[in-house]
This record gives sequence, C-alpha cells and structure tokens, in this order.
Amino acid sequence: MELQQVRAFLAVAEELHFGRAAERLGIAQPPLSRAIRQFEHELGTELFHRTTRQVALAPAGTALLGPARALLAAAETAEQSVQMASAGDIGRVRLGLGTLSSHRVASRMVAATHRRKPGITVEMESNVYSEEAIARLHDGSLDLALVRWQTQPPGVIGRPVIIERPMVAVHADHRLAGRSSVTVDELRDEAFILLPADPGSTMRDLTLQWCYAAGFTPRVVQEAPDTQLVGALVSAEMGITITYDSVMANIHDPHLVAVPLAVEHDPITVYLAHREGELEPALREVVAAAEAAVPTATRS
Repeated sequence: MELQQVRAFLAVAEELHFGRAAERLGIAQPPLSRAIRQFEHELGTELFHRTTRQVALAPAGTALLGPARALLAAAETAEQSVQMASAGDIGRVRLGLGTLSSHRVASRMVAATHRRKPGITVEMESNVYSEEAIARLHDGSLDLALVRWQTQPPGVIGRPVIIERPMVAVHADHRLAGRSSVTVDELRDEAFILLPADPGSTMRDLTLQWCYAAGFTPRVVQEAPDTQLVGALVSAEMGITITYDSVMANIHDPHLVAVPLAVEHDPITVYLAHREGELEPALREVVAAAEAAVPTATRS
C-alpha cells in the first residue's frame, strides 16, 4: 500500500465522483480510475460500487476510510518532523557537565536554547568529569560537554566559557580562614578531602601536582564522589580541600570559607566542547544559543 494509492482512494471516497477527485488531485480521470482498480486488485476486494450515475463506498472502502486518513496524517507528520529536524527546529542534544562549577553556564545555555528552539531537548548529565566527557564526545554518547584541559585533545574543539581560580576551602574556625591568600606549602600538615581518581577530576590532579611541587604528598583522609559532599565534609571539620572559585560561588554554607590559593599556574579554563566537523542541525542551534547567552571567557 503506497501513499499515492491512499491519496487517490481518499479523494474518490470523499468526492464520490471520479471527475472531481481527479481534478482535486491534479490528474486526468483515466489514470485515477486505473490507479483505483489496481489498488482494489492488490487488496483483493472492491472499494467502490460504481454505476453510470453514481459512485458509492463498498463495505471494504468504508472500513478503509478511517485508517487511510490516519495513515496519510501520520505520513504528513513524519514529513514535517524530518523537515523540522533538518532545519534544527527539533532534536535531542546530550550535554555532559561536572558538578557545581558548571551549573550556572549549563543552565543559561539550556534556557537560551528553549527560548530559541523549544522543540530541541537538551539532555543534561552531571558528574561527568573531563576525561570521561572527552572520551564520550569521541564515541558519540555525548554531543556537548563542559570540560577542562591543559592541552586541547585531538578531534575536539571548544570555546572558553569560564576562567577559574583555585581556592582553599576551610572551616570558618580554621586557622587560615581569615587570610587574604595562602600558599601550597602552608597546607603540608593539613588533612585533605579530595574527589576520587576514577572520574578524572582535573582539580584532584592539580592538587597533587602542586603539593608534589611544594615537596610533600598530601595526607588524604577522605574521598567524596562530588564537590557538594567534599564541601560538606570540610564544613564538618574533617579536613580542607582545594577547589575552584566557581564551585564556592555555588555553595552557600556559613561554616565554609574560601581563601585564594597563591600558586603559579596556567589559566584553568572550562570549555564548551564538541567533536570537530560539521554539526548536526540541533547541535548547531544549541551552540548558537550558547554563544548568545554565555560570553567567551577571557583572563582578566
């Protein structure tokens, strides 16, 4: 059963006149009559009763009328969906992000996309750290990700959206809480709370790197699966942690204090990243919405 046959059947069924149906379809009457006869032959039954004076629906034609209309409507919906997807009006984009530091940027981007293209769904997945996110951009299980890197990975491009500064998070009663800044060396006797190694946390790697460069191995008393729990453990006076200013800006705990870390380092940059190459229409629209809503970050 082809759509052309369904359209021909519906025209005759609704007009009950081959001449008017042919005119409605923009074809001559003889080809329409042949098309209906062929359709009936394929179905193995008569769809219309024909006389010299009138055309009427046969029982099989009456039974086919509703499903034929539904089939044609479904075909039109499918065609519209394809056209909208090709234009970037509808679609799905999968976004990976870490924890608190990325929430504000991600929220602005998703809200801007909804205002720009409400038919696009952005599926957000949190606790996806940079190493995993970059691998998933490569394998196609993510379309976009908010990631950090010191060296741009091959096959991935990104726009800087956050420039971050390292901070030491301590309890409000800690000896360093009132300082304007603190050096890494001053942390050698502290108990550290870190994210685990498995997710590939950039800040964990930097913390270890800075401590080793200062001549000591940090005493890690606890690992926690996300930055919120790390902050809660610091608030409970279990230890300290090194984190980002963007993380601390999203933690509202009166028992936590963030002190700038005085350490020489390359800019810590969060990129909105995707695979190299031509973007799918929906992804192209989300990237454009992000460019309008989230300015490119520069180091001040």
